[in-house]
Amino acid sequence: MKIKGRVWKYGDDVNTDVIFAGKYTYTIKDRAEMAKYALEDLDPEFTKSAKPGDIIVGGKNWGCGSSREQAAICLKERGVGAIIAKSFARIHYRNCLNEGLPIIISSEVQDLVKSGDELEIDFESGTITVAGRNIKFPPYPEFVQGLVNDGGLIPHVKKSLGLA
Repeated sequence: MKIKGRVWKYGDDVNTDVIFAGKYTYTIKDRAEMAKYALEDLDPEFTKSAKPGDIIVGGKNWGCGSSREQAAICLKERGVGAIIAKSFARIHYRNCLNEGLPIIISSEVQDLVKSGDELEIDFESGTITVAGRNIKFPPYPEFVQGLVNDGGLIPHVKKSLGLA
């Protein structure tokens, strides 16, 4: 799987409250509607201008804060192609994979890009191509790639059980 997209760059400690505002947590249930409010409190321009396939590049501790899965859902439903960060909060990391949203830990990418740059991710070879450089990352194990390819944990389990 390859993803090519435009970068939206953010800093350290971006928490789930600014990825999907707490004021919507119990009022918005529709996944497509959640997408309209992705990163609203961090970057109103993202909500207006992000395109399917765009890639978020963050700093340390992306997705810290509460464990709300809406933070992963809104980004996936908004069409985010992948998230690359120096590190992730543990529960958010798993929530992203459960939603089938590709995520990568890289200590290098954030320092090489600015918002608006284009980058490409090759998940099979474990390579991020940006600013004329190839940055390696460990490819996903087969079972994790299956989650992403199938669109998340629930579709993956349904497929595995022959229910999809």
